[in-house]
Amino acid sequence: MLTVENVCVNYGGSRILNNVSLEVPSGQIVCLMGRNGVGKTTLMKAIIGTLKLRAGHITYDGKDISQAAAHQRAWAGIGYVPQGRGIFPYLTVYENLLMGFEAAPSKRPDEEAIAEAYELFPVLKAIRDRTAGTLSGGQMQQLAIARALVRKPTLLLLDEPTEGIQPNIVMDIERVIAGLQKQRTMAILLVEQFLDFALGVADYCYVMEKGTIVSQSEAKGLDRAVVKEYLTV
Repeated sequence: MLTVENVCVNYGGSRILNNVSLEVPSGQIVCLMGRNGVGKTTLMKAIIGTLKLRAGHITYDGKDISQAAAHQRAWAGIGYVPQGRGIFPYLTVYENLLMGFEAAPSKRPDEEAIAEAYELFPVLKAIRDRTAGTLSGGQMQQLAIARALVRKPTLLLLDEPTEGIQPNIVMDIERVIAGLQKQRTMAILLVEQFLDFALGVADYCYVMEKGTIVSQSEAKGLDRAVVKEYLTV
């Protein structure tokens, strides 16, 4: 589904990503782990097209999208939930969900898809008319994920979905991701530092350090001691 091959990205004169390669097969969940500042979010932005590559290639669904504009990648089926959620604080929950369709080719709202999002996160239906900026951090995260899901992406990028979230909401998010995994209709690239959460949902894991991939393994065979060395500050 997604292949990142020898990708390099610079900020100004500084090299942030150096020959990064990874794969996210169709229907699988791949987790990218590492400390803050090692380049995980930079890679996500390179995949969605908001950062240009200095070298390397990104292939999605068999097509080279390395030079494609961000909106073209969204239209092709890539969904993104950014770190920090990125919700629209002055819009209602329902209006935020409608904004999810702005990234779809037709931009036409799908009420059935919104109803499905409410089934995944029932609290959103109960607070559909509330202004999003008044929600708790956990509710905002659920809204951000639901907004990405309403247009039914075939590849979903999740950047630190458990960051700053209360344990019960983390469990809800894990339940939703696990449900998506069982359907095997969507590939997911998950950036995460919460090791237990990552291993609970992932099929395969990569570890990043200083802009390079330093370890990779199937989740069930991952050496926790090695990974913890790269996650410990």
